[in-house]
Amino acid sequence: MTTITTRTVEYPADGLTMVGHLALPAGSDRRPGVLIGPEGPGLNDFQRRRADALAELGYAALAFDINGGRWFTDPQEMMAHVTPLLADPERMRDIGHAALDVLRAEPRTDPDRIAGIGYGTGGAILLELGRDGVDLRAIGTVNALTTGRPGEAARIRCPVWAGVGSEDPIMPAEQRAAFAAEMQDAGVDWRLTVYGGAQHAFHHPNVAHTVRPGVGHHPRHAQRAWRDVIDLLTECLPVAE
Repeated sequence: MTTITTRTVEYPADGLTMVGHLALPAGSDRRPGVLIGPEGPGLNDFQRRRADALAELGYAALAFDINGGRWFTDPQEMMAHVTPLLADPERMRDIGHAALDVLRAEPRTDPDRIAGIGYGTGGAILLELGRDGVDLRAIGTVNALTTGRPGEAARIRCPVWAGVGSEDPIMPAEQRAAFAAEMQDAGVDWRLTVYGGAQHAFHHPNVAHTVRPGVGHHPRHAQRAWRDVIDLLTECLPVAE
């Protein structure tokens, strides 16, 4: 296993003090960077380990925060926080830009070579960065088939990959169709992978509560989705150019 270093980074965003997790590969040279956005409950060890895994592959990875260091265990409290956030593109963009600034300011990061990988709410934030015209090399999302304001998807400057479970009641067939139509109409280089039989949050091994029926872990598809994320980064943001 490659030696990596990790540290906690605090930074302001959305009126909160965010607490992110930065993971860096061994060495002193600049590396491509990856932003990792968490699902609605917040940043936990699952996404921190994702950052560590990407650092082991040679990326400078920042798992960013969306809840001011909190992990919501109560689903109603989580939804009360996340629902207005998802309805406010400017707030999502502000959270994304703040995290991007932290990653770009890291001396080990090549500021011109950054991609974003997001889950749920974190994926929606990264899509909003794309719609805001941010120069990312790729955007990958899982369970985040949000659509934006009319015409803004045309500002996305990179390939977009999205994964979703076929049995996800939060991202049903009509939402998948709306997302696909938005990307296609905007001329985005996009892909959508539907994982048969998987529910919402299928990627997460520690789903301890459900906001509604249709939330659950699917170990096989979780592994496949992670491989799809790595394939996206390998194609669009190779460690060495």
